[in-house]
Amino acid sequence: MSDSPLEIHGAPGSPYSRKLLAVLRYRRIPHRWCITNGQQRQNLPPIPVQIMPILVFPEEKRAAVDSTPLIRELEGRYEGRTVIPPDPAMAFLDALLEDYADEWVTKMMFHYRWAFAPDVEKAGRVLPLWAQIDLPAAQHEQMRKVISERQVERLWVVGSNQTTAPVIEASYERLLTLLDAHLTTQPYLLGRRPASSDFGLFGQLTQLVLFDPTSAAVAIDSSARVYAWTEIVEDLSGLEVGDDDWTAREAIPATLRALLEEVGRVYPPFLLANARALEAGADQVRCEIDGREWVQKPFPYQRKCLGWLREHHAGLAPADRQAVDAILAGTGCEALFA
Repeated sequence: MSDSPLEIHGAPGSPYSRKLLAVLRYRRIPHRWCITNGQQRQNLPPIPVQIMPILVFPEEKRAAVDSTPLIRELEGRYEGRTVIPPDPAMAFLDALLEDYADEWVTKMMFHYRWAFAPDVEKAGRVLPLWAQIDLPAAQHEQMRKVISERQVERLWVVGSNQTTAPVIEASYERLLTLLDAHLTTQPYLLGRRPASSDFGLFGQLTQLVLFDPTSAAVAIDSSARVYAWTEIVEDLSGLEVGDDDWTAREAIPATLRALLEEVGRVYPPFLLANARALEAGADQVRCEIDGREWVQKPFPYQRKCLGWLREHHAGLAPADRQAVDAILAGTGCEALFA
């Protein structure tokens, strides 16, 4: 464990920044939160990919990105207040739910922010000011136009278009309803303490529920409970937890099963079709999700996600893999490992 505080460079409008920052707070890992801009990035150690957040390990003079593997690295560096369940079967479910949040719920976030005029207007005005609060008015207006036009043009990256919009919006509304029901039984996805998947979901919801007008209005109408949960998870440094606060594999509540069924309803069809398209060298992913057509550009990173999930599943001890397969049977998620 390092004696120097870590540096997390990100922005309030980045769901992955909010995810990792909330983990650092909950785990009580010493850190400095740095809202970053392009000039500051130039002064950091080399960054493999220009994405947020960037986590800097000062004593090693190393910068790293990608919230999910970073959370696992922190598990090995800092003791206590783990966000990975000790039961391998539950840790696998945690990884699956986190991947769904990071790679599917982010489609909802990007869609609502850049497909609706009020949301484009708000994001375009606020995002540049997070990087530089004293931005001159003329430069602010220029940045607003540049950011808005660029992001609207990039909707295809996450698969948001006229064909897929109904699938994305219906999936968001179901997620709110299912999460609301689950939170009436326990305060976090996998028990009475947060797991990595909670923080993955939280990161996306900071934008969907707290910032973007259209999706926030849907959330308030559907679930004040989810709104409140998102505010609470922002800083769980004061939450005291115990080893018996994790859900046991033998006691999966029906509400968690329903969430896994939602994952299986939408995410595996996309992941599998995306992998097939990349393997075939196709320029489009085409499949059916939730009884509707889905079409988008292939996304190489999400093929890696499928590979990592399969490696994790295959690496489980036989008894643990059998337990996972029994939990996932009939959810639709089992298709990922057929």
